[in-house]
Amino acid sequence: MKYFLALLFLSFSFIAQSQILNAESLRKVTDTSGFSGSVSLGFSLKRDVNDYFAFSSSTHLQYKMNKHLVLLKNDIELKNIEGNKFENAGITHLRYNYRFHPRIAWEVFAQAQYNKVSKIDFRGLVGIGPRFKLTTSEKYKFYLGTHIMYEQEELSDGITPLQRDFRSTSYLSFSLYPTETISLVSTTYYQPKLKDFSDYRLSNQSSLLIDLFKNFAFKTTYTFIYDETPANGIPNSQYNLESGFVYSFD
Repeated sequence: MKYFLALLFLSFSFIAQSQILNAESLRKVTDTSGFSGSVSLGFSLKRDVNDYFAFSSSTHLQYKMNKHLVLLKNDIELKNIEGNKFENAGITHLRYNYRFHPRIAWEVFAQAQYNKVSKIDFRGLVGIGPRFKLTTSEKYKFYLGTHIMYEQEELSDGITPLQRDFRSTSYLSFSLYPTETISLVSTTYYQPKLKDFSDYRLSNQSSLLIDLFKNFAFKTTYTFIYDETPANGIPNSQYNLESGFVYSFD
C-alpha cells in the first residue's frame, strides 16, 4: 500500500505530446529468450480555476529468440478539463529486428498514431533499414540506425491536404550504465522528406531510470520535437517531461 501511495504522490507529467516514438525506449536489455516487457501508468489531478485530470498508459512487449527480436509498444494519453475531453493521443508501434552480424541488424517497422492537440487525425508509416552497434562495452552502448519509411498523414487543420511521402529516418542512440541501479538512454532522430530536405522533423528523448527494488523502477523522461511543417496553428517545437514508475517482467 505504501508503494502505491508513493506512486500517486510522485508521478507527474508536463505534456506536449510527442509525435516521434523513440524506438530505443522499446528495447528491454535481456539475454533470456522468450517474452518480456513492462507496464506503466500515470495520473495527474489538479484544481485551480478548473478541475484538471490526466491519465496515461504505456505497454511494452517483446519476444526474443536467437537472432530474432519482435517489439510491440502501445501508448495512450487522455486529458479532461471540467469533465470535457481536452486532449487524447495514442501510438502503436510494431518492430522486427534480425541480427545477422554481432554488430549489425536489419529492422522492419510499422506505426499508427493520432494526436488531437497536434491536429493529427492519423499518421501511419512503414519502414526498413539497418541498425549498427558502434561499441562493444557493456557499461556504455552507442547505436546508429539509417532507415527509409513511407508515411501517410491526415491533419485536421482544414488546410493541409492528405500527405503521402517517403522520408529518411536516422537516429543516434546511447545507453549509459554508471551503476547497477542507474541507466541513462538518449536518442536523437532526424527525419527529412526525401523530395524536400527543408521539410524535416528533429527530436531527442532522454530517459533516466533508477531501479528501486525487484521489477520496479523510477523513470524520468524528457522529449523535445521540432517539426518544420506542423499543422496550421501548431508550434514548430513541442516538449514533454514525464516522471513515474515502471513495472517490468521477464
